Amino acid sequence: MNTSTPGAPRNGARWLTQALEAEGVQTLFGYPGGTIMPFYDALVDSSLKHILVRHEQGAALAANGYARASGKVGVCVATSGPGASNLVTGIADAMLDSVPMVCLTGQVGTPLLGTDAFQELDVFGMTLPIVKHSWLVRSVDELPHVVAEAFRVAREGRPGPVLIDLPKDVQLASAAHLPDHVPASVDPIPAPAAEALAEALAAIAQAEKPVIYGGGGIALADAVGEFRQFVEATGIPTVLTLRGLGALPANHPQYLGMLGMHGTRAANMAVQESDLLIVVGARFDDRATGKLAEFAPFARVIHLDADIYEISKLRGADISLPGNVRDGLLALTGERANCNTWRARCAANREKFTARYDAPGDQIYAPRLLKRLSEVAPTDTVIACDVGQHQMWVAQHCRFNHPRNHLTSGALGTMGFGLPAAMGAQFACPERTVVLVSGDGSFMMNVQELVTIARCKLPIKIVLLDNSSLGMVRQWQELFHAERYSEIDLSDNPDFVALAQVFGIKAKRIVDRAEVEDGLAELFDAPGPMLLHVAIDARANVWPLVPPNNANSTMLDSNPAHAKATQESSNAIPA
Repeated sequence: MNTSTPGAPRNGARWLTQALEAEGVQTLFGYPGGTIMPFYDALVDSSLKHILVRHEQGAALAANGYARASGKVGVCVATSGPGASNLVTGIADAMLDSVPMVCLTGQVGTPLLGTDAFQELDVFGMTLPIVKHSWLVRSVDELPHVVAEAFRVAREGRPGPVLIDLPKDVQLASAAHLPDHVPASVDPIPAPAAEALAEALAAIAQAEKPVIYGGGGIALADAVGEFRQFVEATGIPTVLTLRGLGALPANHPQYLGMLGMHGTRAANMAVQESDLLIVVGARFDDRATGKLAEFAPFARVIHLDADIYEISKLRGADISLPGNVRDGLLALTGERANCNTWRARCAANREKFTARYDAPGDQIYAPRLLKRLSEVAPTDTVIACDVGQHQMWVAQHCRFNHPRNHLTSGALGTMGFGLPAAMGAQFACPERTVVLVSGDGSFMMNVQELVTIARCKLPIKIVLLDNSSLGMVRQWQELFHAERYSEIDLSDNPDFVALAQVFGIKAKRIVDRAEVEDGLAELFDAPGPMLLHVAIDARANVWPLVPPNNANSTMLDSNPAHAKATQESSNAIPA
């Protein structure tokens, strides 16, 4: 039976495509193969826009980027065996960064399960630790419940990925008797308890050195507006995590910058000296806290988060506020905090330790380049990045007006994330400019997706920072392994300009800082995709840096005076 014939009886695969349409799915990313072929046959007659990637990891990471940029559920598809296992990194990335995804995998027919059939793989068991929930569908009759639950679970509470494993015979079975799909409703998260909110308000009123510590949960809760109202009303100095960047405008007078390993001195100093931390949608990640036992040693903690299991998981909360982040912020938004002296001190530190962009020499200084990129990019540009030194430079020197405009692999640190994530973002936001900032190490991990960009005519702007090395690994080997450099040399990189041109993408190379302005202008003026290959100093490091297993007050810097000032300030117990 050819299921793509108009009027043909509805089978499981065709029912599934109609269910995806009913769930509001418009775009999905995948790669076909034997056990998922019935689903691909059904796609012919559906309204779904399928994007053919060139590697299944690209499909998972593109769906991941689509979901991060849009707030909608991302969908990826692969066949069984290696197709399914190639999705695993993208699924894990979504789980650790709370990204809603539905992942569909083909599977051998149910009579063959457990027989080691060709391309049989227990992807259900393999992904158990990295999904919110998973299903192995053994009968077509299970599809209505499974699909409704999958989308509900992916969206509800703290979002995340789910997986549906689809045996081939289930896809081919008759579904003529199944009802049309109806999406399941998502239960709202209840507001934090009134008694705890009252206690939190009293603590804020009494604090002399309060700090707001915001994270990725602000965007997940669609609470950016409420968060900004809370910050404005209380006047409390504010720091953000890597995934919280954009929750407050970078030029806001109360914003001290990102905290943590590569955070600003002003942010880390404020947190270390604070007497009250108001934590909103953050989880005390080790890259944010440094040595946890010495993190914010004088502070009481108010912790507001949608996920009750994050509260007191790593740092005990004095006041626990599990529940709806938007409701919690609205309830806490009150009078201006009585901390004028503290507010002025934090602002002075922000000015004193502001980043400098006057590096000597003619070479391109990556922080200054990224600062200029952020300044000349169109409003609401989405910047996706990979993992490494360039990721930290983006976080430190680019400016974001919303967290969904900054796509970065936070908890998993996935090299190769940026290129497919930028593709997903461009499909999610076709009217907006999407920029990929990558490094020469990360870029090569999913470079095959340049074909997808060219085929789909995606106008993605690629800034490739090339230091001919694995820069972050080299930096750590320099600082913490006695300069014993091991396997970080990428001096045999290909000619990236020629490589992009082979894929049909315009490209340009710049090596001197005098070329930066024209290079960026040409990049953004290009009507289609373009790659700007930027040669940078292989010895450049990311500063400041908190060494591993150190308190955030122990910040290394190329400027010794800054490091000394931070240490002396943080050694003093707040009066």
